[in-house]
Amino acid sequence: MKTVLCYGDSNTWGYNPRTAGRYDHKTRWPMVLKSILNRDAPLDDPEWWVVEEGLNGRTSCREDMVEGDRNGLRQLIPILESHKPIDLVVIMLGTNDLKPRFSPLPFDIAQGVQRVAIAVRKSETGPDDTAPKVLIICPPATVESPVFKHIFGNDTVALSKKLPSLYRAIADECGAAFLEAGKYIQTSAADGIHLEPEDHRKLAEAVAGAVTKLF
Repeated sequence: MKTVLCYGDSNTWGYNPRTAGRYDHKTRWPMVLKSILNRDAPLDDPEWWVVEEGLNGRTSCREDMVEGDRNGLRQLIPILESHKPIDLVVIMLGTNDLKPRFSPLPFDIAQGVQRVAIAVRKSETGPDDTAPKVLIICPPATVESPVFKHIFGNDTVALSKKLPSLYRAIADECGAAFLEAGKYIQTSAADGIHLEPEDHRKLAEAVAGAVTKLF
């Protein structure tokens, strides 16, 4: 059985933009991914194990002095070691790095995600203490909404649209696979940050295709 760890923020956790609650296990994209990857396997003998590691507000590598304990790079190694051996780590981070409190530049956001990917590759938490494979997902662009404007400000949409090409470049630099989520899904207009149920399903399908190409 291969293990995939999905490392992300509230869109990996499953934040519901219409209720501010959490989607159920059948809706969240990592769990849908698990179902897709195992659809041809016997129910009692799955081929893939998918670990959800989403945290609301998680950044790539930035200390959040407002929300606290959200630094994805600092949290990474204990999480990897608790789930080893891991065949693949899927990283979808960067949306929270857009917050004005971090004075974000698109290149800096991409570099932060690359630092996480490099840390995974150096972790020796793969099978037989090898390096896990890495898939970097660039989140879909945010959309205009008043719901989180007090947190994300006025420039988030323009900044987020600059990320895909930078993410692709940093993935190539560190030997990671790359997926541009915005080619398959869009952010919900309900709050401008999170995903609707159908987009969780579409994202899972896209990730499943990328995963199977790596093995």
